[in-house]
Amino acid sequence: MQYTKLGKTGITVSRLCLGCMTYGGGEQPPWAMRRDWALGADEARGHFGAALEAGVNFFDTADVYSVGASEEITGRWLNEMASRDDIVVATKVHGAMGKGPNRRGLSRKHIIEACENSLRRLRMDYIDLYQIHRWDFSTPIEETLEALDSLVRSGKVRYLGASSMAAWQFSKALFTAREHGWQRFISMQNHYNLIYREEEREMIPLCVDQGVALIPWSPLARGFLASKRKREGGDAATLRSRTDEFGKSLYRDESDFAVADALEQVAQARGVSPTQVACAWILQAPGVTSPIIGATKLAQLEELFASVDLKLSAEEVALMEKPYRPHPILGHEQPRAGRMAG
Repeated sequence: MQYTKLGKTGITVSRLCLGCMTYGGGEQPPWAMRRDWALGADEARGHFGAALEAGVNFFDTADVYSVGASEEITGRWLNEMASRDDIVVATKVHGAMGKGPNRRGLSRKHIIEACENSLRRLRMDYIDLYQIHRWDFSTPIEETLEALDSLVRSGKVRYLGASSMAAWQFSKALFTAREHGWQRFISMQNHYNLIYREEEREMIPLCVDQGVALIPWSPLARGFLASKRKREGGDAATLRSRTDEFGKSLYRDESDFAVADALEQVAQARGVSPTQVACAWILQAPGVTSPIIGATKLAQLEELFASVDLKLSAEEVALMEKPYRPHPILGHEQPRAGRMAG
């Protein structure tokens, strides 16, 4: 495993972050996002063991994943297998954790309650990286930032991060925090992979300029780049690719398949898997600190661990990037007139 600093901070993280959305399972409330492919605690145990053995020290989850079950599983196995001082644990706040209107979003009330609940589920005294999962159009960003700052000052959170949003929103958050002397976001968990590169227009240059770490989600396009989805009329290869409606809504253009075909060509020439090449591409992308990887099978994780040492040539990168065509904004809600916070 290789390691790097998390943005401009002094904390060191592995070049791969284990995403724990895969873990949870069980019956979910009707209002929650279904994840029929999520693994239970016993199935997840081997994944955490393999990640730690490979040198991964960075783990990402969210309260909304399986409505808290992912945090419980993550905390259970990390507390058993690792020293708390050696690992970096990240979780997120924003999504609905109940039917009530105050059990979601980024109000001061919900942020503080959600943090306490995440700590309880993780069975930890502090969270290394606490992230806002999306932008909250109904709460002033000043309220959100002040609440997050209070969690850092209380010792319950070490660093703050954000996830998918417009670049102007993230810029506003960064400079509002600076203006008030509050803790700033040190990382951006953005939607970025070979078939969704719209982040290269504004968000990634902003983060590079501000020294913000990029920890992209879905580096394999939810299995698409691992040849898990077929052109129209074909059968999906896995339970997740058959039942992941969110993933189906993201990746379906013909140009997406053209990129996947080019990826397959490079992988075959190298004698490695498309998964490894896709991960190697994002590891070499400017500004990227640690892509967040996830898998439902242990062998898939082990493939990804090996990708850290795979170096692509400029010609290989150009071949895979050439078929790309612009996409609409995917992965987060787009700002609309009359809905801007603050």
